[in-house]
Amino acid sequence: MSTVTSKDGTTIGFSRVGDGPAVVLVDAACCFRGSGPMPAVAEALTGYTAYTYDRRGRGESSDRRPYAIDREVEDLAAVVEAAGGRAFVYGFSSGAVLALHAAAAGVPITALALLEPPLSFESPESTGPDVRDEINALVEAGRRGDAMIRFQVACGVPEELTAGMRQSPGWPALEALAHTTVYDLTITGTPPDLARIDTPTLVLDSTGSDEQLRAWADGVAERLPNARRRTLAGEWHGIAPDVLAPVLAEHFSRSLV
Repeated sequence: MSTVTSKDGTTIGFSRVGDGPAVVLVDAACCFRGSGPMPAVAEALTGYTAYTYDRRGRGESSDRRPYAIDREVEDLAAVVEAAGGRAFVYGFSSGAVLALHAAAAGVPITALALLEPPLSFESPESTGPDVRDEINALVEAGRRGDAMIRFQVACGVPEELTAGMRQSPGWPALEALAHTTVYDLTITGTPPDLARIDTPTLVLDSTGSDEQLRAWADGVAERLPNARRRTLAGEWHGIAPDVLAPVLAEHFSRSLV
C-alpha cells in the first residue's frame, strides 16, 4: 500500500497494479479496497496501470470534518497526481458522480467511464425528513447497523439483497462505513454542471438493473456534451470485471495519442 496526503491533510491509502497508462478507479458507497469490486476490475484491466484507493473515512484512509464534496474532489486529485498528473478515471455509482464533480472542477482527467451514476434530474417529490439527518442521528446514537440499512433502503437496494445483510461475513465492515453513506448522499444530491464537462465519457448500465438506474444513466449521457452510452450484460447494479474491463480499455484507448 502507498499513501498520498490530500490538500486538507487527510491521508489517502492507494494501491496500483499493472503497467501502462494510468486509470484511477473510484468506488461506490459502502466499498473500499478491502471490500468491493474495484480490486478485481484493476486486475482485469490489462495494458493499464490501475490505481484503487480508499475514499476518506474508509479502509486505510483517514477522515476530517466537516465533510465537503470539494474535499473528496481534492482526494481524487491527489491520487491522480500520484499517478503521474493525469489519468483516465472509472467511477461506479456514487463514485461515478464524484468523478463528474472532479471533471467539472478541472482535475486532469483524460477520459471518463461511469457505471450507473445515480443522478436524478426530476424535482424531488417529498418534503419529509432528510435521509442524511436520519443516518447521522442513528450513527450518533450508536446504531450504525440501522443507519446502514436505512441507507440501503433509501437507495432502492432490492429487499432480497438487504434481507440477510446483517448475517453476512462482511457486515462488521459495512457497519464501520455507516457514517460515510452521508458523504455519498451529499455527492449524489448535488449534481455538477454536466454541460461544462467535455471530457470523453462512456456511460454504462447493466442488463440486470432496474428502470430507475437505467434512466439515471440515460439522463447523465444526454446532458454530457461528449458522451457515449452502452448497456452491458450484468446483474443488478453490477457488471463482472471480465465483461467490464475490456470495454473500459477500448474506451480509454480512443484517447491515447
